[in-house]
Amino acid sequence: MDEGDFQTVPVDETYRDVILHHNREYQRYAVEHGVYFSPVDDDEIEYFQYIHGLFNLMFENRLIFPPIPHPRRILDCGSGSASWAIDAAEQYPECEVIGLDIYPYPMPEDLPANLELQIDDLNSPSTFPSNHFDLVHSRLMSGGIHANRWINYLTDVFRILRPGGWCQMVEIYFNAQSDNGTLTPNHALQVWSQSYMQSVQPYKDPRAPLRLQQMLTEVGFVEVETRLVTLPLCGWSNDPRDHNIGEASRPIVHRMLSSLCAYPFTQVLGMSQTDVQLLVAQARSEADNPAFKAYFPVYVCIGRKPGGSRQPSYTAYVPPKDRKHGDARKRARH
Repeated sequence: MDEGDFQTVPVDETYRDVILHHNREYQRYAVEHGVYFSPVDDDEIEYFQYIHGLFNLMFENRLIFPPIPHPRRILDCGSGSASWAIDAAEQYPECEVIGLDIYPYPMPEDLPANLELQIDDLNSPSTFPSNHFDLVHSRLMSGGIHANRWINYLTDVFRILRPGGWCQMVEIYFNAQSDNGTLTPNHALQVWSQSYMQSVQPYKDPRAPLRLQQMLTEVGFVEVETRLVTLPLCGWSNDPRDHNIGEASRPIVHRMLSSLCAYPFTQVLGMSQTDVQLLVAQARSEADNPAFKAYFPVYVCIGRKPGGSRQPSYTAYVPPKDRKHGDARKRARH
């Protein structure tokens, strides 16, 4: 499809085909093409919904961070269970929202009328028209975008945004950190982190979250801002708000530590399922231990395509923790 023929076609049945791996369902296309190594079953859909709720808690239910008071067209890249896209469509009923994912996840029947869900591989060049969207939202894509695709992916995002449109990115850096420095390379959480980063390479770039600002600037975005927000793995913080986030994240982190590694640890690293389960159990135990004050760094990055009109009366959203502590509070260990 060329740029002037923007239309949808029926879903290729190839995208629906799944394989079973240790009692979890994976998309055959994704694992055979090195696109995505996480499950696509009902448990994963539930996990997506939970993590969307966790992000809502972290960001005070703010869906859009850049100054866009009245968006007309929004693209959600890697929409998953479509939780974010559904909320955006309901919050902005006059806006056309498109959710794009590689797998046709089952969806509720009562989707907002202004929401359309499409299936495509974001590692392929975008077929959307140029200068089309007010906002492109990209969240948790570091596990899906090929390592050598990031600049082209963001170049596509830049092209399909209208002048003055915004890109909004949220990525978790899956390298467990310790607020008090007590996690060592020998601890299970760090063994899990290093094993995960090793297992997804060279297909993926697990350190891409650290370079979001650099990459957005490189492809031409202006007014690029990055915030580093900590995701506590349990309720270890003395700050009531952070403690609540940690308590909410605990069961989600348990799922995360399992689903992210089950396929790549066994198929790429050659670990036995028993060894994977043991490492996950130990990592969960450390994540639950408030003495370690463990967290995952979360990078939030926005950038504007030059041109268009500004909205001086509407300011960008700043995540709460960043307001209080500033970027210099943490530096994620690479």
